[in-house]
This record gives sequence, structure tokens and C-alpha cells, in this order.
Amino acid sequence: MIEQVKKIAYKAGQEILDVYKDVNPDIKYKKDDSPVTEADIVSNEIILKELKNISDYPVLSEETVIPYEKRRNWNKFWLIDPLDGTKDFLAKNNQFTVNIALVENSKPVLGVVLIPAEGLCYWAQRGKGAFKNNKKIYNNSKRVDLIGSDSNFHSTEQTINFYKTHKISAIRRYGSALKFCKLSEGEIDVYARLNGTMEWDTAAGHIIMNESGCKIIDIQTKKEIFYNRENLVNNHFIASRNDLEFLKHSR
Repeated sequence: MIEQVKKIAYKAGQEILDVYKDVNPDIKYKKDDSPVTEADIVSNEIILKELKNISDYPVLSEETVIPYEKRRNWNKFWLIDPLDGTKDFLAKNNQFTVNIALVENSKPVLGVVLIPAEGLCYWAQRGKGAFKNNKKIYNNSKRVDLIGSDSNFHSTEQTINFYKTHKISAIRRYGSALKFCKLSEGEIDVYARLNGTMEWDTAAGHIIMNESGCKIIDIQTKKEIFYNRENLVNNHFIASRNDLEFLKHSR
């Protein structure tokens, strides 16, 4: 199934790139003032249609949110962000992604993160490892002088203070789920996210991290993030190499 999901991501990515070439893409704004473009909508339509062709699992998407009453008993479902990093898309910095995850029993078991503008695809399946294009990846870094990551557009004073507290001065900024991918391949060691994200922002990157020697720990519960909650907003989290401890946690 992973090959089919990758093909779906690439198909959506190509449509996104067609809009990306537009000098002045049409922009609308949601109730929370986050931007949405034609690329978000077109990508969502493609992914929804294509996923129906490969499985009967229901789909939860950023652009088609399902009420909790209808999804509370979902055991297995697709969780997607058709265009993660719309602000990066509008800034034309190439750091936007297509995120597709398969969630089972509240945990991601398959994930694809495509960076259309860079021609890069990261993916993972539970128990089968994580990959970047056709190369297996794993974060086996033993760096003592840690490298952190922060968002291009969503940094906070709390995040900056976290890195200062832990004496992490080397900070690399990336957009969207690209931060999870950079952690998974060992280019960074820790990514503190101390403001709002949604379930579809993290699920695909989550399984890629888990399969590459990394974790994503909810600051409030001290456990790994789980999915299909009534409130789809994630608690703040710390993603890092498995050998690093910023919070006492349990799997």
C-alpha cells in the first residue's frame, strides 16, 4: 500500500506545483486567519478521491474535518494535510509538504511526507523502517553540541527560551513537516513545538520519526502523541532523538 500512497502524494504534489507557479495565487482565510489557497483545495480533492480507490478507510483531513461523534469509534483511518505549510507556499521558499498518514488504534502505522518543490519523499511503515526517496534513513547522531529546529513562521518566545535553557545555540529553521524529516535523517537533534499544531500536521512525520530512532512527546502527558482525539489540537511537544531526555516520559 505504501507505493500507492506515494503515488497519490506525488499526484497531489504536481497539482500543487501547477498553482505554485502562479505569481498571485488566490488566497482565502479560515476562521482562525490561517490562509488557504487553490492548491490546498485541489490537493485535498485528489487525495480524497485516490484514497477511496485503494481502501475503504475513512479520511480525516484539514480541509474536511469530521465531527467527533462520527469518528470517535474509528479504529483505522487516513489522516491527511493536503498542503502543510501554506505560509511557506505563499513565501515561495519550497518548504511545504503533502502529509498522508494511516492511523490504527490511535497510532500512525504508515506515513508519507512529500516535499513537491524539492522532489523529495520521506515515508515509513511500522516495523519496516523509514526512507528518503529510495534510501533508508536513521538518526544515529551522537552529537553533544545539539542542533535544534524552529518554525519559519510559528516561533514563540517559549520555544526560544527552551533552547536557551538547554544551551542549544545552533537552530535551523524549516517549514511544515520538513522539521520531522530533518530530525529523522539526523540533520537536527531536537524540535520543540511550543504552540499550536493539529493532528494532521504531525501524524505522517510521527511514524517516520518512530521508524528512524526518534520520538514525539506530549509535554502535558509525558507520553507519545496519540490521534483521533475529540480536540484535534495537539498539546505542545518535544520531538527528539530517542537517546535524548527533555521530559520524563513513557511510551
